[in-house]
Amino acid sequence: MRLFDTHCHITDERFDEDRDDVIQRMKDAGVERALIVGDGAQEAQPAFALAEAYDWMYAATGVHPHDASCWGDEARARVERWMGHPRAVALGEIGLDYHYDLSPRDVQKLVFDEQLDMAYRLDKPVILHIREAHGDTTDMLTARWKAGRLPRGVMHCYTGSWESAKQYLAMGLYISFSGAVTFKNAPKLSEVAKNLPIDRLLVETDCPYMAPVPMRGRRNEPAFVAYTARKVAELREMDPEELALRALENGCRLFGIE
Repeated sequence: MRLFDTHCHITDERFDEDRDDVIQRMKDAGVERALIVGDGAQEAQPAFALAEAYDWMYAATGVHPHDASCWGDEARARVERWMGHPRAVALGEIGLDYHYDLSPRDVQKLVFDEQLDMAYRLDKPVILHIREAHGDTTDMLTARWKAGRLPRGVMHCYTGSWESAKQYLAMGLYISFSGAVTFKNAPKLSEVAKNLPIDRLLVETDCPYMAPVPMRGRRNEPAFVAYTARKVAELREMDPEELALRALENGCRLFGIE
């Protein structure tokens, strides 16, 4: 399969001891493109360094909703500076997370809104992290969409319903499947995978988290995106190689990659 892992965190410390081996396994598994997501609340330099070292890797950064309380002039300037890097293809991950509430919800919404503004102004797609916050997210995105100020983007690691997915699709957003679609207790995701228009579908690992079946319980890594692609293909009754290629093409189109 020809694969694009559209969301991975291989600069995470859990890869420090064997990162070179992980990268080799990516290539062996058919991963032709990878988007490395850096930490905008701290310093995204490691993600961009990898993207500079490998011509098939790209980078993104933004302030995660967990870290929204860290937002301010310094973080704002840092994210905008990285968006000017030649390997920067997206702003994110950004959004709302009401599961952990590690930052106050009003602060999360403010920071989310400001970063959406930045992405629209800079003409960068956004990587959206939404957890247990689809109501507020839909309201915020719909208002921007109606005003013609919604940047293009993707619902990363999607775990919502088909009804919610249809709302995001109507606004031109993409939907990305992680290893969660392989879990037995994910009937909602199976419905989304079966019905999603093929030209809006992406796959990802979100590694080191969310390892797919049959690797569940292990540290996730980009090579495992093949399992997710195969599961989505199975649900759609498609050839896995065709599904992977279409997802690769979709990712390149969204992120402006050759």
